[in-house]
Amino acid sequence: MQSDHTGQSGPADPSEAAIWQPDLTSRAKPVYLAIADALADDIAAGRLAAGQRLPPQRTLADRLGVDLTTVSRAYSEARRRGLLDARVGQGTFVSPQNRPSDGQPPDTTPPEAVRHHHEAPAAPAVIDMTMNQPPLPDSPELLDRVRRGLAQAMLRLDPQALLRYPEAGAGFRAAEDDRAAGMRWIARRLPGLDDSRRVVVCPGTQSALLALLCMLTRPGDTVCTEALTYPGFKAIARQLGLRVVGVAMDGDGLDPDALRAAVETYAPKALYCTPTLHNPTTATLPLERRTAIAAIARDHGIPVIEDDIYGVLPQDAPPPIAALAPDITFHVVGLAKCVAPGLRITYVAAPDTRQAMRLAAAQRATILGTPPVPAAVASQWIADGTADALLAAIRSEAQARQRIARDLLPAPSLTAHPDGFHLWLSLPAPWTRGEFAAHLRSAGIAAAVSDTFLTAGPAPEALRICLGAPIGRADCRRMLETLADALDQSPALAGIVI
Repeated sequence: MQSDHTGQSGPADPSEAAIWQPDLTSRAKPVYLAIADALADDIAAGRLAAGQRLPPQRTLADRLGVDLTTVSRAYSEARRRGLLDARVGQGTFVSPQNRPSDGQPPDTTPPEAVRHHHEAPAAPAVIDMTMNQPPLPDSPELLDRVRRGLAQAMLRLDPQALLRYPEAGAGFRAAEDDRAAGMRWIARRLPGLDDSRRVVVCPGTQSALLALLCMLTRPGDTVCTEALTYPGFKAIARQLGLRVVGVAMDGDGLDPDALRAAVETYAPKALYCTPTLHNPTTATLPLERRTAIAAIARDHGIPVIEDDIYGVLPQDAPPPIAALAPDITFHVVGLAKCVAPGLRITYVAAPDTRQAMRLAAAQRATILGTPPVPAAVASQWIADGTADALLAAIRSEAQARQRIARDLLPAPSLTAHPDGFHLWLSLPAPWTRGEFAAHLRSAGIAAAVSDTFLTAGPAPEALRICLGAPIGRADCRRMLETLADALDQSPALAGIVI
């Protein structure tokens, strides 16, 4: 049976359901939601019967000309609504609860109502680019490798690690294998690191920054950062009662002269910066600036918190500040942007073992310890090469999406790195950032305006665009076409009153 949404029902033989193919031409939604809605329509109208088998995800993706991950997400959304059941080794089937009662006509309830009463309504059709996440790799083989690595990690994990609280000092002493894995991962950017006792394993970069600021500062202290910086850092500093002084930037990133002036004026207790693929501007500090910043920090005795979470994405990045000033730099390397956001593992290379022990103590005071399961998974993936494979897949997909962006968006508005998955979009007059963000929202796209990152000076008329938010390249292209169309017209033509 093929569904063409004409109201005709096909054979009831479950084997026939494998040729089901939705017509998506009239559905102005992200493709994965359109597929899920088409399933709901056909089930409600009786064109798909309870127990009928759906085509394999790859088969349907090929027929529709979309990415495999788009169909995977559509099936997941349909399962969330209670429409489908997945059976290991057998396939995906229409859920039995959707079978009409004997002798009754097919249920014509609108798809929005084909849910259990206790389920939340389907998420709105919005591409949320406010979270800068890496693109999903479109590789079933890689996903199988991820599953195998998960299984191996669980087999190797000592079950007693889950049955007891971590002992005092465990963040520093206990998981030697995890710290050694972290050292191997950090060595991609910091080859001089040869002592795993300098490495502290943290449950995500946010918790690492919290522990570092608790260790280095007291309420009322001042910390310096770029004039535009990671919002999570701003939130932690605010919670801890710290004063954040933004330092001027230009196209190359943090300005050393402005930093020197800020240090001499405010005597900060720490400098936080993202030298490589800066968030949000994508700027990468040249080597001479890194050298100058390291010298300023050392001259004034200021520890540097170097957030290198994007550092392994570029294939030609300058050495980190920690390589130039290892005695004063806390080098922070998270896996969220280059391996898996859900893993929540970050490694911090401290200047020496004493500082590592202090950081582990601060971490214990704030979040007790790092959960052993994600730490074990990260160690397994680093050891068996899965982390490298995920990094390569993310970089390759990011490069493909950056090429689409360069083809569609005007060069004067675009600042990006070919290996990164976010870009900085400067708006032409008379657009303002608020008006442009509102226009995108009306088109189903949520983006972060420059105010989100601001620590000093007037907010530029710009937005950060995350190319990893759309599930597949087709959705990414449609999103970028919407941006390009908006940039080509004035707010008045776009229906915005100014």
